[in-house]
Amino acid sequence: MKEGGNINITISWKTVALFTIIPLTFYFLWIVRDLLFSLLIAFILMSALRPGVLLLVSKKIPRSLAVGIVYLFFILFFLSLIWIIVPPIFIETANLLRSLPAITSKAFPYFSNTMDIRDISGYIPNFTNNIFGIISGLFSNTLFVLTTLFFGLYFLLEENLLDRLLHHYFKKHVAGRLSATFILAEKRMASWFWGEIVLMTVVGVFTYFGLLLLGIRYALPLAVLAGLLEVVPNIGPVLSSIPAIIIGFSQSYFGGFSAMALYVIVQQLENNLVVPVIMKKAVGLNPIMTLIVLLVGGRVGGVLGVLLAIPILLFAETIFREYSPTLPHNENKS
Repeated sequence: MKEGGNINITISWKTVALFTIIPLTFYFLWIVRDLLFSLLIAFILMSALRPGVLLLVSKKIPRSLAVGIVYLFFILFFLSLIWIIVPPIFIETANLLRSLPAITSKAFPYFSNTMDIRDISGYIPNFTNNIFGIISGLFSNTLFVLTTLFFGLYFLLEENLLDRLLHHYFKKHVAGRLSATFILAEKRMASWFWGEIVLMTVVGVFTYFGLLLLGIRYALPLAVLAGLLEVVPNIGPVLSSIPAIIIGFSQSYFGGFSAMALYVIVQQLENNLVVPVIMKKAVGLNPIMTLIVLLVGGRVGGVLGVLLAIPILLFAETIFREYSPTLPHNENKS
């Protein structure tokens, strides 16, 4: 506005918020992303273990004791699993990496004629040490692990914690709807968590026994790789099949094509039988959106970002479906 030769510029508070508060908020969230990852993992853990706690509580067991029993059993189970599986996996993986140049040379003889494949062996020890270093780093980050476990334990012990916080800071009708949305997201998180555990186990077991029957070497690490990469939809199964097929071709043409057929059969059984039964409609996600969030998650948070990309998408999609005026609410409730 121009008055008496002077130009007056009016800046509203919305403009200030758009160009200052919002960017600063995103910057702050980026700085504390490790804390957000920890809280998200704790929320998933709480969602997965809550049904067990409620079952014990229904048997007249005090809630604190029920939480302690379920939490302790969960931790001991995974520690026992790691203790039993990890040592042989390390040994076989190290053997596989050392044998990789010879395996690749047998599987791709034309490639070995143009390049001395043995030169790769010089990088294998460093590559192996880097893998073990990454794994050790994940487990040695004691503060992150302990903080996450503490958050998960606190969320389980404090019944209706989120509901109380929402009713404290928001009006009754707003808090009620937000609470219902978080409950739905919690159910989807639990379905995703246990569904992925079952899927990873089924795929790993089927792959292991299939590779054993076909006589493919290094069946254990290949099966574990297939199970772990199951957490990455669409891309994971394809990536896990590549080393098995290469090793199969290094043994014989029959071994290579058999390994290829095995992974196709396992993937078809998973897509047409296991996934519909385990995941149902509660965790159904768009494949394109899934791929996008996996790429973004890997870019933002590395391996941890990839692992948490699907839960974040589930959470965001739940909120979007609940508050979008063009979509039916509570579509995924069962």
